[in-house]
Amino acid sequence: VQLQASGGGLVQAGDSLKLSCAASGRTFSSTPMAMGWFRRAPGKEREFVASINWSGHVTDYADSVKGRFTISRDNPNNSVYLQMSSLKAEDTAVYYCAAGRVAWASNFDHDYINWGQGTQVTVSS
Repeated sequence: VQLQASGGGLVQAGDSLKLSCAASGRTFSSTPMAMGWFRRAPGKEREFVASINWSGHVTDYADSVKGRFTISRDNPNNSVYLQMSSLKAEDTAVYYCAAGRVAWASNFDHDYINWGQGTQVTVSS
């Protein structure tokens, strides 16, 4: 499956931003797959942000974003979203969407086999 992430940008602390990820190729309806969002901040390793199971009924979040970020998916349209609110400077990173080889909402990057190109989110304080 090919993934195209979009929606990043430069915002101020406290603002909101919504990331989108469009999938093509292997569709959500043909193969039950989890979807995840990860991020890599400058000088740091990639880290888990949020995941959603194949049906959209189960989600998981990193503690650092819990209560501020919401992951959702639109299976008929092969899309997944990350609504980010109350953004902080420490949220600055390149955000990647990923398609899982598992159907449950995994927070392990080795459970994801397809990765998008990333979209930059910069939060100024």
